[in-house]
Amino acid sequence: MLRPRIGRLVKAPGRQDRHAADRTLHTQAGIPYNRSVPMNPQRFQLLISVVAAVLIVAASFGGGVYIGYEHRPAVERVQGVLGQEAGKPDEVDFSQFWEVWAEVERRYVDREHIDRQKMVQGAIAGLVRSLGDPYTVYFPPTQAKQFQEDVRGSFGGIGAEIGMRKDILTVITPLKGSPAERAGLLAGDRIYRINATSTDGLTLDEAVGYIRGEIGTTVKLTVAREESVREIDIIRDQIVIPILTTERKGDGIFYIHLLNFNEGAPGEFRNAIREFQASGDQKLLLDLRGNPGGFLDAAVDIASWFLPRQSTVAIERSGDGGEYHYRSSGRDAELDGVEIVVLINQGSASAAEILAGALRDVRGVTLVGEKTFGKGSVQAVENLDGGASLKITIAKWLTPNGHSINDRGIEPDVVVELTPDDFENGRDPQLDKALEVLRSR
Repeated sequence: MLRPRIGRLVKAPGRQDRHAADRTLHTQAGIPYNRSVPMNPQRFQLLISVVAAVLIVAASFGGGVYIGYEHRPAVERVQGVLGQEAGKPDEVDFSQFWEVWAEVERRYVDREHIDRQKMVQGAIAGLVRSLGDPYTVYFPPTQAKQFQEDVRGSFGGIGAEIGMRKDILTVITPLKGSPAERAGLLAGDRIYRINATSTDGLTLDEAVGYIRGEIGTTVKLTVAREESVREIDIIRDQIVIPILTTERKGDGIFYIHLLNFNEGAPGEFRNAIREFQASGDQKLLLDLRGNPGGFLDAAVDIASWFLPRQSTVAIERSGDGGEYHYRSSGRDAELDGVEIVVLINQGSASAAEILAGALRDVRGVTLVGEKTFGKGSVQAVENLDGGASLKITIAKWLTPNGHSINDRGIEPDVVVELTPDDFENGRDPQLDKALEVLRSR
């Protein structure tokens, strides 16, 4: 059975020399990457968000790829907010915070019911929310425990990827054959209500908490599509995520629809390439539409079939301006000279955007379809005292030419829209155009 995309934590190699320039980081598939980062022995979990957002499926937190760092710069813990404690910026005035705190303690009508720990947690949550980043989230202990349960997998889902677009909860893509697709949910649908709960003001993770639930139960989503509003009932189920499909399209064109970048994707893609090579076809159509992303190492591995050895696949840029280049392993340029066209749409996110951007920047591959979702960032998960945790964006992805994916997406070379009417009537003008482009070469 195919497994949903779950990031298992693995350890990086032990520290040899704190000041060594090159380090090796092992990702889920055991593929090593060299990194130049300052080392610190504090354990720090890194969540690389190469998916667009949170995948609402059984046994999946979604939202990214987990990599365990044994050595990562320590996050300095602030012991308090008064005086000159470690990490407190001198220019920040906390007097109003304590003034409000004192007023609550002195005048609130139900003072006997005050939970001071919840007040602190609420203040921290507000601090984090003020950043305006839906992927940076503070989890109080109860939610942090729920977060870990999601990672291990305890709930049913609807089989759809969601994200935030202009502060509106938006469907990135329903998975093929999922309850969401069967119920009629479409990429681009804007979710305004989950059962009786408005999504206005909800974080992405809070929305996920409302959507998920026991297998066999129903969740009602109120969505806006173009100018209409509709209610869609979806029965939660265990989700099995397919990886890819292949098909010979005639005229020497071989078609691969890559649906995600989970742990099995590199092996499945290798089999698809072997099938392509054995078919005698000379041209390749790679369909990344509706692909919400997955593991970073899977994206780099697949890109390596197309790109020369040591060419950049993606650039990770941190908040201090530092950059790290993820590079192709080359695979002896097995697909060198093969004509390739790539299909993208608004459901193509993160790892799919990384691959599409790399193929165009490095190899000049033509992209056909619609602008991609625009999600490429790196989140770290720091476990805090008392069982709380903080998920914080620490870096963003760029294509090899330096184009920022996050919030911007990738524009196709040939724009072709797929309307709801096309979808409902089984038409695919994007696929037709991509085939036309390949046949002309």
